[in-house]
Amino acid sequence: MPSTPPTAAARLDVLRGLCGGAVHVPGDPLYDEARMPWHLDVEAWPAAVAYPAFPDEVASVLRAAAAAGLRVAPQGTGHGAPPLSGRLGEAVLLRTSAMTELRIDPERRIARAGAGVLWGDVVARAGAHGLAARHTTAAGVGVVGTSLGGGLSWYARPGGLQCSALTAVELVLADGTFVRATDDSDADLMWAARGGGGGFGVVTALEFDLLPVSSAYAGMLAWSWAEGDRVLRAWRSWTETLPEAFTTVARLFRTPDEPWLPADVRGRRLVVIDGALIGEVDEGARLLEPLRALKPEIDTFDVVPPSSMADMHLDPEAPAAVYANSVLLDDLPESGIDALVAAAGADADSPLLFVEIRHLGGALSRPAQRPGVLDRITGDFLVLGVGLADGVGLSSVRDETNRVMRALQRWDSGASYLLMADGEVDERRGWSSAAAQRLEAVRAAADPDGLFIPPRPRT
Repeated sequence: MPSTPPTAAARLDVLRGLCGGAVHVPGDPLYDEARMPWHLDVEAWPAAVAYPAFPDEVASVLRAAAAAGLRVAPQGTGHGAPPLSGRLGEAVLLRTSAMTELRIDPERRIARAGAGVLWGDVVARAGAHGLAARHTTAAGVGVVGTSLGGGLSWYARPGGLQCSALTAVELVLADGTFVRATDDSDADLMWAARGGGGGFGVVTALEFDLLPVSSAYAGMLAWSWAEGDRVLRAWRSWTETLPEAFTTVARLFRTPDEPWLPADVRGRRLVVIDGALIGEVDEGARLLEPLRALKPEIDTFDVVPPSSMADMHLDPEAPAAVYANSVLLDDLPESGIDALVAAAGADADSPLLFVEIRHLGGALSRPAQRPGVLDRITGDFLVLGVGLADGVGLSSVRDETNRVMRALQRWDSGASYLLMADGEVDERRGWSSAAAQRLEAVRAAADPDGLFIPPRPRT
């Protein structure tokens, strides 16, 4: 472990005792546990790790860090840790996991979530009221991080991005000032919170719209990996006929033999289609007929409550050594399917956990009603590759994931969805040039001395 120079150690004294003693520096018994993100492969050696539970504790940490000449990097679950790798040596890692306030207002269809709340908790609480959040496909991911960066859900095509659902954001600015931003007050900060990813303050809570969803037609179809070419072609053609109410994902899934997976998929190589239809639930069986005609081995589609959909995608929840990268495509013609199957299908013997294709369009392709840095997604499909480094090595997984993404460059939209890109991607690819310039100005006004480490480096 890198040693802390004496001058740096002296500076850390101003942090000791803050957050009720929940500040850990190198050499402390809990430092190694505190510094570890969800991504176990990421090496992070911050000058200190702080766990504030309230906005005033956040403010105290920010003022102390500034006085010590240290920068600050807010982090919730650590799912967005890879872009911060190597940039924390002279920074305080500010963990927000203790901020777990969660309230559902069923009359107004509004959720209020603290910076430490996970999506699985929101899904359960909102579902009890016949409501659904635009949650990610992984229950253990934090609400704030995904909301600030965009947020793709099982309701993405009819409901748009999660960031566009934000109605209020509470944050502490670099000088320790607490702000509640809405479209009517501190509107620039509210605009930046809708897809800007951070870098303008420490978000302590968010409020956002919920969807009235009492049930959905949702589930999974699965075939042997050898059927990948046939099934992906049929799925791609089928997506052209779908109503906006149906959001689906197709993937080549090399499932590990792990107990967190259902027994019928564990340790297998499958081609999987999962998704959800809302608002037209009675039409679900009819709409699925073309895919069911391909005789899947596994078929779990049924009318289900939204509370059952938090774990439907079978994403790993426990911390892991994982690498992910993605590409947004303008189109996915048959030649694109050929390229994907050649790069990651059965004959390629790829070590990746999965390569998936998310069908976009619908509300995602139109400007959102609420203004934000990211108010739509450019592209018809998002291809995501995810690899586990266990037994393979992180560099091998990274090279393989990037190789698969390069196989689809011909159809690259030129934009990036930053929440699903662990690699070295210039954050300006995530937004229009005008939005990127405005976001830079908002960050500069909120943090004139550069206290916060931006979520992603410029390349």
